[in-house]
Amino acid sequence: MSFPNHRPRRLRTTPAMRRLTAETRLAPADLILPAFIREGLSEPSPISSMPGVVQHTTDTLKRAAAEAVELGVGGIMLFGVPEVRDARGTASLDPEGVLNKAIRDVKAEVGDDLVIMGDVCLDEFTDHGHCGVLDAEGYVDNDATLEIYGQMAVAQAEAGAHVLGPSGMMDGQIAVIRQALEDSGHKNTVVLAYAAKYASAFYGPFREAVDSQLKGDRRTYQMDAANRREAILEVELDLEEGADMVMVKPAMSYLDILADIAAMSPVPVSAYQISGEYAMIEAAAANGWIDRRGAITESVLGIKRAGADTVLTYWASELAGWLKES
Repeated sequence: MSFPNHRPRRLRTTPAMRRLTAETRLAPADLILPAFIREGLSEPSPISSMPGVVQHTTDTLKRAAAEAVELGVGGIMLFGVPEVRDARGTASLDPEGVLNKAIRDVKAEVGDDLVIMGDVCLDEFTDHGHCGVLDAEGYVDNDATLEIYGQMAVAQAEAGAHVLGPSGMMDGQIAVIRQALEDSGHKNTVVLAYAAKYASAFYGPFREAVDSQLKGDRRTYQMDAANRREAILEVELDLEEGADMVMVKPAMSYLDILADIAAMSPVPVSAYQISGEYAMIEAAAANGWIDRRGAITESVLGIKRAGADTVLTYWASELAGWLKES
């Protein structure tokens, strides 16, 4: 007698069978490593809320990039933490500023063997911690911010970035950056739009990582967690403006958004497994409540299964090492 209803279980009988019939696969090239560099450090500085993650020195950042190449990681996203901030984030434009110099240093270290990405946003560079310049009433001035974003994008492209990640959620940012790149001769520089970036409670550890000066929140320009259809609109607008890739951020609490966007996007889709998502798993594992390696692997696999082509995760290099072992 045949039992067709048992067919799925027959495909789970051994590890080899499960590997053979897996519907979703992770590879090191799917992973992007976010990395922080802080100006003025002589030694890497641990981030207390993100065990295992540090603010890098120039030397340790170059070593992390070289290790990522050896492990087959797809890319590295760089965030700079300057010593001096001001209301307009002018350190972001300095060719010798922490982020532009980091891009140049990493490019000198690994060349084109790793996709080098730069964060195009002012929050790390402003003394008020917002993603743009403020008007007289204390609101973010969208158009004044776009002017700086265009200059910032060109500075990062000239430093050697392959990909620029505008993360500020300003209206029109992709069009302005694309035009600035075209006008400056950087026609091949890719723009990865943080197209659906939500105002999330899970960003807390990141704020420690970049020594954020923010008081209040960013809810007037980042998306509301209650909204789903709006994400499609945001992606469509960024695609119309010339985005080469789009991103969903955060990832784990927004897998429905990720699946929606993956279903409609004609360009590659990234998802960012953010600092709070990282911290929760690390904390639970440290307490012995979950299996660390299993939880890390499953969490990233779930993001890939929901439709991400690439995943930004602080475990990128560690996970890539595990994948190469298997």
